[in-house]
Amino acid sequence: MSSLPSNPGRVAGVDFGTVRIGIAISNPERSIASPLENYTRGSLEQDARRFRRLVAEEAVVLFVVGLPIHLDGGESPKSQEARKFGGWLAETTGVPVEFFDERFTSVEAEQMLLAAELTSKRRKKRMDMLAAQIMLSGYLESQAGREEGGREKGEGRNV
Repeated sequence: MSSLPSNPGRVAGVDFGTVRIGIAISNPERSIASPLENYTRGSLEQDARRFRRLVAEEAVVLFVVGLPIHLDGGESPKSQEARKFGGWLAETTGVPVEFFDERFTSVEAEQMLLAAELTSKRRKKRMDMLAAQIMLSGYLESQAGREEGGREKGEGRNV
């Protein structure tokens, strides 16, 4: 697995789902992750247009797709779906894809939204993009640690 590309551009975090996909985006310096949108999936061609437009509009140079991992570190059928989606995303956009352990991001997002005392409808509307932001923040932090020499290659939660 590579570290962040050296060319300028943003990293997009993707919380994969079969119905909705949460998307977060980093700043160009790759130090802050912000929620961008929840995308409701359509046909493969509609999905391809959306992600190609995202690459063009946001200068995305890397996608990080959240990988649902079991507590024991094993992968599930959902993990394989996320990997298949990541392969499709890389092929469709021409942008490299990395995978990052997304354990607990949905739980953390739900707790944050509950603490904000949002209605169920408003929580649902924000959940996936917030989970994508949490996952992308973790990824960016792990990469910053590598660049600063705080972690050896292979450490962190890249999968």
